[in-house]
Amino acid sequence: MTVFPLTNTEINAFIDAAFKEDIAGGDITAKAVIPADATLTATMNAREDMVVAGIPLVDAVFHRLDPDCTIKFMAQDGNKIFSGNPILEISGSARALLSAERTALNILQHLSGIATLTRRYVDRIQGTGATLLDTRKTIPGLRKLGKYATAMGGAKNHRMGLFDAVMIKDNHIAVVGTLNTAVTRAKDAGRKDVQVECDTLEQVREALNSGADSLLLDNMPPAMLRQARAIVDNKIPCEASGGITLDTIRAIAETGVDYISVGRLTQSAPAADIGLDFSIVDR
Repeated sequence: MTVFPLTNTEINAFIDAAFKEDIAGGDITAKAVIPADATLTATMNAREDMVVAGIPLVDAVFHRLDPDCTIKFMAQDGNKIFSGNPILEISGSARALLSAERTALNILQHLSGIATLTRRYVDRIQGTGATLLDTRKTIPGLRKLGKYATAMGGAKNHRMGLFDAVMIKDNHIAVVGTLNTAVTRAKDAGRKDVQVECDTLEQVREALNSGADSLLLDNMPPAMLRQARAIVDNKIPCEASGGITLDTIRAIAETGVDYISVGRLTQSAPAADIGLDFSIVDR
């Protein structure tokens, strides 16, 4: 079975790396203090309102150290839950579950934090017709997970990497000489997904005339975005980007842009506050 967004092979590799980093040769405290046959039951609880993301990984993390543990999930990825709500109840080997606790919490807190912030942005532009996009501004090695979390929060995934869409930026144009040259070369290479980053209305006109398939309108205030949209006249999709916050996104969405990309979804989201509280211990 494949658990989106990672295959079982990728999940196992991720857990290998996480446990190598945290446990290495073993949890010396658990081995020294906890009897080998001790068991416990614990509940993982939300300590703030949040959107959940990362449940499949938490399941895999706990079962790696205790294949016989029992987990009852009270929430699933994409669910909005409130402070005090239980996320899961787990029973199993006390040593194993204590050793897995921090890894499980870290990933669930990180991904749920991304999903929670994303939902706030999505809610802020509701009814405008604009779609929220994520970006490539992710922690190296965690891109798939970060983008999975934004999807659980209600955003649409933008390109996964440099390999799946053409985005011509100012540095590309600086190297080849002109915007038109860059677009022409991309088209000659057979690309039909050429997006051009535009900082000025002049670049908007040039990109449109050069045959761009979509535009990224970078750091444009709402008044300028409306002018750009008027130039484009719905011929191709337009995406607004650059320094967008919860305070500014509504006004940007109301300009009529099709998409809004926000790097801080994965770059700056605070971890969600989640705790593991023990209820039954059999020593």
